[in-house]
Amino acid sequence: MQPRQDVTLTIHRADGSNEQVPLTLRIDTPIEIDYYLHGGILPYVLRQLLAGTTGF
Repeated sequence: MQPRQDVTLTIHRADGSNEQVPLTLRIDTPIEIDYYLHGGILPYVLRQLLAGTTGF
């Protein structure tokens, strides 16, 4: 995963049909990728606090 990456959304409809839509990933910076992978900014910060790597 990279900031501003082109991706394809696949929509699976109830009638069994599929549709693909091209999108641009709106994760703009590398730190936002970390937030996403951790489930959001709060879980990211809490994990950093528990690990003692925030500098707080």
